[in-house]
Amino acid sequence: MLNPVYDATVGLRLWTDMVRIGLESQFVVGMRLAGMMGLMPHAAAENARMVTEKSDAACEAIGAALAQVSRGARPDQIMAAALKPYGQRTRANALRLYKAC
Repeated sequence: MLNPVYDATVGLRLWTDMVRIGLESQFVVGMRLAGMMGLMPHAAAENARMVTEKSDAACEAIGAALAQVSRGARPDQIMAAALKPYGQRTRANALRLYKAC
């Protein structure tokens, strides 16, 4: 059964989260490419980290989404739970790479 009270800001919050994740991920890609080209400091494990963190984030996102589904959550709650692991990683990577330069 759908919730009879609709919060109009739910869509806006999800949209802003997705935009933030998109912008931070583009920054991270740019910083990592600059590191690979030797334009800025680049940790030796950065390339391996770049690959392994994607599967870790995907597993966490799927688990969080399935946990919300099993509780009978609304679609916006499921999407927010799935976005959270990606958002945490993009923010942490952006801050870490920004401080490294």
